[in-house]
Amino acid sequence: METIFRKDVVEMAQDQQKLQALLDGLNEDLANEYAATIMYTYHASVVSGLYRSSLKPFFEDEINDEIGHALYLSDKIKTLGGTPTTTPATVEQLTDVKEMLEATFKAEKETIERYEVRKQQADELGFTELVVQLEDMIADETKHKEETQRLLADPSFQ
Repeated sequence: METIFRKDVVEMAQDQQKLQALLDGLNEDLANEYAATIMYTYHASVVSGLYRSSLKPFFEDEINDEIGHALYLSDKIKTLGGTPTTTPATVEQLTDVKEMLEATFKAEKETIERYEVRKQQADELGFTELVVQLEDMIADETKHKEETQRLLADPSFQ
């Protein structure tokens, strides 16, 4: 009986460590969603030159997706017993159009990678709803990344 109790305590402690790692990761994701919102807002405001008329709406369209992701992550962190961060990740203040698009591509790629890790963590803990939501968010971010990649393929950016 004592052995079974110890095993349960050990498993609970391991699950608690896994949950804390998930919460820490979700807070990192939240900070990056805040940063993405800031980045897209900034890029939409400062983009200039021949591409302004097409890139301003491109950047603006991404803002609501990122805000939606941030709202979801914040609620999920609280639901799982954590405290959502209020601090965004760092955002570079770029003015060169190609650099803006490269930063956008990099941010989307890194977000997809983080969400894949988070999906595994959530799956290990049996959080099916979170896994499904992360898959949807990965699909959104993949679409953003691919669209940015197509823009960067423009010969004028070579």
